[in-house]
Amino acid sequence: MRQATAKIRQAGFTLVELLIVAIILAILAAIVVPQFASTTTDAQEAALRANLSAIRGAISLYRQQHNEYPGAVAATGGTCGGTAGSGAAETRAALVEQLTRYSNASGETCSRPESGSFPFGPYLDENDIPANPVTGNNAVAIVPSTDAAAGDLAMQGAGAGLGWRYDPTSGKFIANDTDTDSQGTRYDAY
Repeated sequence: MRQATAKIRQAGFTLVELLIVAIILAILAAIVVPQFASTTTDAQEAALRANLSAIRGAISLYRQQHNEYPGAVAATGGTCGGTAGSGAAETRAALVEQLTRYSNASGETCSRPESGSFPFGPYLDENDIPANPVTGNNAVAIVPSTDAAAGDLAMQGAGAGLGWRYDPTSGKFIANDTDTDSQGTRYDAY
């Protein structure tokens, strides 16, 4: 009887096949990665517009209910069972407290509604101003009425490197970034 000689063949890929797959993956990565980079920029710009819209809406509603812009007067002076406001007029603290806490007609704030004593607000659901998604910063440069020349907040040099600029006299709230977006528009012109 004849012995069957079986050749055992190893299964696997050759070096050439592996190199072809690696080259194809490199080409796909070169095409796809730049797409993700522009998507990130587009997302940041969309988030910036959304944050500006939400904050400006809150400022507008506050103005309608109080007949002045948030931050224009002190958030202090209210007596309440919660945490009373501590922000002085034309400060970031007053702006944040008047947008994120309950307030009365004079702009005094409290962390609790206090059965009708603080009937307005809060206007933002967060405990602070949201961050500027482009700069990653939520700091606000308050441009006092004495410094706001002709209401052109974009031309003021206040608060370089901060997230936002705000004029409590005019209610103008802008991004604190003079760089341009993917369409060539300055962020502080949004």
